Amino acid sequence: MHLQIKQAHIGYNTTLISNTNTHLNLGDVCLLIGNNGVGKTTLIKSILHQIPLLQGEILINGKNIKKLSVKEIAENIAIVFSKAVIPQNYTVEDLISLGKYIYYPYYFELKKEDRDEVSHIISELNLNQYKDILLKNLSDGNLQKAFIGRALTQNSPIIILDEPTTHLDEKNKIIILKTLRRLAKEQNKLILFSSHDWRLAKEFADKIWYIKDNHLYSGIVEDILLQHDELTNVSLFQVNESFAAPEISAPPIYKEMLYSLLQKNFQKDLSSFKFEFQNKFWVIYYHNTKHQCESFEEIIDSIRNIH
Repeated sequence: MHLQIKQAHIGYNTTLISNTNTHLNLGDVCLLIGNNGVGKTTLIKSILHQIPLLQGEILINGKNIKKLSVKEIAENIAIVFSKAVIPQNYTVEDLISLGKYIYYPYYFELKKEDRDEVSHIISELNLNQYKDILLKNLSDGNLQKAFIGRALTQNSPIIILDEPTTHLDEKNKIIILKTLRRLAKEQNKLILFSSHDWRLAKEFADKIWYIKDNHLYSGIVEDILLQHDELTNVSLFQVNESFAAPEISAPPIYKEMLYSLLQKNFQKDLSSFKFEFQNKFWVIYYHNTKHQCESFEEIIDSIRNIH
């Protein structure tokens, strides 16, 4: 157990997460989820010893974080917060290189192998064309990737990221998450990252820490998801609570998209409808009629016309 939380009460003046007992090993990728305000960032800051525990202890490689210096914590944990201060007049390459300076006095130049590693990480994150660009001129997505690059160059056994994919499009989310997972498996890193985008992120995580009702539920991804209906409910927000669902026969992602479309657009009872996805077409059965649609827009029009 490389990171261990034992009988911990986490919060500021009042407890946000109570009696927490959990652990992660090197090589684990763990997704931290929970609604806003439940204590995700507070938990991360407690692991960094920026906020003292109300009770209990946190151990890194068997050592209580209370006994670690700031430098020792930095050597053990690289951190990326969702809202970071942008260094003035720094380029992408400058920022990513900063991860190396926990090993040197600030006035030392990086060794050739360090510079090569920085270049490799810049390339891995698809930032080559931006490496000499000032941070203040970057898009939110590329700026976030640059901060993640700085954490990677730090070469700490633990990397913690607070909502690392918030400003990224789908392509860059996948680049980041694949990079993190590869690091965990190939370099034996412990990766802990928080996200609201659990449907995408869960594909890359081994374990989940789920904060709900002042409790931290932890375990294998699939176990935690199946134990909490709200995480797998196809209609998380219950836009239309009176919606009467039809029968839908389709691959899971198509079924989910159709369900979402119908419950947003129709108040009426659709339980007498049946939908089948066949060969790139949707077929709608209603009583003795049959309608074929090529798009979701056609489905909406068809239902309005026949019901």
